[in-house]
Amino acid sequence: MSVDEVIASAVDAHTLQAASADVALTRGGSRGLYVRGDGQILSEAVGNLIANAIAYSPKGSSVGVGVKAVEDIVEIAVTDRGIGIPEADQERIFERFYRTDQARSRRTGGTGLGLAIVKHAVQRHGGEVRLWSRPGRGSTFTIRLPLVEPPLDDSPGRRPRRKRPASGVGRTAASVPSRPVPNGEPE
Repeated sequence: MSVDEVIASAVDAHTLQAASADVALTRGGSRGLYVRGDGQILSEAVGNLIANAIAYSPKGSSVGVGVKAVEDIVEIAVTDRGIGIPEADQERIFERFYRTDQARSRRTGGTGLGLAIVKHAVQRHGGEVRLWSRPGRGSTFTIRLPLVEPPLDDSPGRRPRRKRPASGVGRTAASVPSRPVPNGEPE
């Protein structure tokens, strides 16, 4: 699975949310990396991290999505300059329904399942999620997945084009089959 496609899908899905929150959404780092897995599931996992980063970031700030290969691991990091997560809550943040700030949770919505979904999706793909966070400085969630070799086909995700029958547009008279006309004479 192309990591570029996973990131593009996740970023595209949250562009409107970022614009509405007045948060810049940027993508950087390495390109052309591949992991084994389900692109939709991985895109949703990255998307959950992006959605949280936007929701917990102040207006005018930015959320970055970076990709790099470290030995045989692909790291996808989502970084914000938001409110951060207190150290006491960092161990529990991936638990289902766990919320660090109930009052803020009511304002931002959600179920408290997003990070649990991310953790389980990444684990199903043979990876892990790491967290760095400091209150008042922001957070970085890093998805780490095993790197795989790119497919032999240079065009990932593309199927070979099938030849379509000509539609008649742009065909020459010689290529148009003759058909009988009402008086039986060919055209």
